[in-house]
Amino acid sequence: MSEQTSPGGFAGRIGAQVEDADDGGARIAFEVREEHLNPAGTLHGGVVATLVDTAMGQAVRTTTGDGEVPATSQLTVTYLRPGQPGVLVVTGRVRTRGKHLTVCEADVEQAGEAVAHAVATFALLQR
Repeated sequence: MSEQTSPGGFAGRIGAQVEDADDGGARIAFEVREEHLNPAGTLHGGVVATLVDTAMGQAVRTTTGDGEVPATSQLTVTYLRPGQPGVLVVTGRVRTRGKHLTVCEADVEQAGEAVAHAVATFALLQR
């Protein structure tokens, strides 16, 4: 992908933009704004979970065939430091692609610092 596109759904509504998705990987850009902060003034953990889930889902979709629909069946997010207002980059990648399950990882970075790391399993459903 050469230009940013909305991933659609909830992630699109909060402002996530897919910068690239190809060959088992995906990169999402996100501008953290005031409405994304928790009462402590840092990025809400639920926003981070949405972003990593979306990046990994986009990565899985680059490996699926017609009729295969990836669905998150497990998601673990490790929060490493608080996110602040400004640009985040989320990189998702497929680690292991199976016939029925796919395992992915994602990293969240802001200003060159790690914010979170995630691992997820996606079930591959048939339409």
